[in-house]
Amino acid sequence: MKIQFNRLNHIQICIAIGEEPKAREFYCGILGLKEIEKPERMKANGGFWVEIANIQIHIGTEQGPAISKRHPAFEVEDLDKVKEYLFQQGIRLVEQQNINGFKRFSFFDFWDNRIELMQKIQQP
Repeated sequence: MKIQFNRLNHIQICIAIGEEPKAREFYCGILGLKEIEKPERMKANGGFWVEIANIQIHIGTEQGPAISKRHPAFEVEDLDKVKEYLFQQGIRLVEQQNINGFKRFSFFDFWDNRIELMQKIQQP
C-alpha cells in the first residue's frame, strides 16, 4: 500500500511548564507569529498555538525527561485504511480524539518517534 500524504498539518514543539509568557514573547513578539485559537478542551494542557505560512506550530508544555509530545502531523487520504495497514504491519498505534474537524491517530516508529496522521472529516 502507498500512503497518500497531502501536506504537513502542524508541528508540536515543547516548552517547560509555566513558560508560556516567555514563549509568547519569543514566538509572537520577537518572531511575529500569529497566535491562533486552541480548542477549548485542550487549553487545560497549557501551551498555545501559532501559525506560520499556513502551518500550525503547537507549543505544548511538558516536564522532565518524560516521553516527549514533540511530533509532526501529516494530513493523509484514507486514514482508516492507513491505520489498518500499519496495524497489520505490527506498528504501535495510539487512538486520539478528533480535533478541529479532523479525525486522527498517532503511530510510533521503531525508535519511539511519534508521527500523527490526520484526515479532514467530511461534513454532511
